[in-house]
Amino acid sequence: MTTSNDRPPEARHRPVMLRRCLDLLAPALDGPAPVVVDCTLGLGGHSAALLDTFPGVRLIGLDRDPEALRLAGQRLAHHGERATLVHAVYDELPAVLTRLGVTRVAGVLFDLGVSSMQLDEADRGFAYAQDAPLDMRMDQTTGPSAADVLNTYPPGELVRILRAYGEERFARRIVEAVVRERARTPITGSARLVGIVRDALPQAAKRTGGNPAKRTFQALRIEVNGELAVLERALPAAVAALGVGGRIVVLSYQSLEDRLVKRVLGEGAASTAPPGLPVVPERYQPRLRLLTRGAELPDDEELAANRRSAPARLRAAERVREAV
Repeated sequence: MTTSNDRPPEARHRPVMLRRCLDLLAPALDGPAPVVVDCTLGLGGHSAALLDTFPGVRLIGLDRDPEALRLAGQRLAHHGERATLVHAVYDELPAVLTRLGVTRVAGVLFDLGVSSMQLDEADRGFAYAQDAPLDMRMDQTTGPSAADVLNTYPPGELVRILRAYGEERFARRIVEAVVRERARTPITGSARLVGIVRDALPQAAKRTGGNPAKRTFQALRIEVNGELAVLERALPAAVAALGVGGRIVVLSYQSLEDRLVKRVLGEGAASTAPPGLPVVPERYQPRLRLLTRGAELPDDEELAANRRSAPARLRAAERVREAV
């Protein structure tokens, strides 16, 4: 029997809102040899479409997951030197561009969250619907796992993580149950954690909102991978790397990410002039022009073809002037 892990990348992953991403980036890609950075390469779906659609593009793809880089490399190999793939977290973008001798880019794409490959591979521990070791590291070669966090963090720190990163109202009840259970034996499997969370919640909370453990799993994943801190550094760096006329497109999948994207792009599109100036000097003018009105959502056709696109929120902006 063929498992999801045996299928080629193009069969395992359907890029989210692909046509819209290409349309938003297209006006920036008509110059001579434009450089586009896919900051979240994954299985290479968006990157493959960019390289196929825009023959003059040079692509730089970043991913922290070595297995994703290997599979994407196979998928994009026929593009030769047009595709440069780098093992890096996306807040390392400035260092990567410096190393490659690139000063300005025409486009940047972020497709945040967990890739289809990571969700489908049981031993990664991202999915609460199947029992697996509690790992959740996007790069399994480094850093503490979700099990390490659950079993070693002080209770107060676990409560903070569940509240801040999972927006979990019952964080304290869940952590009290975790602390009791880990005192008996370390918590190492996802099914056991799901059971602990389910037993800790009031009956009413278990009847709404899908799997009761989803917020806990989200919080642990964000903590293990430092996702919000990385994104907070990466977004301004990506904007700074854009040349005038360059465009940034960001797909996020939960409210914490989307709020951060909204803030960074919104600040770039706002004047920084003190109030009351009769004429606004150029140094106070917006650096960005927003290309989306709020966050765009997947349409019905996208939802029907790809159920994992449901939580997606897309925002985009264009660089309209250099920093002064």
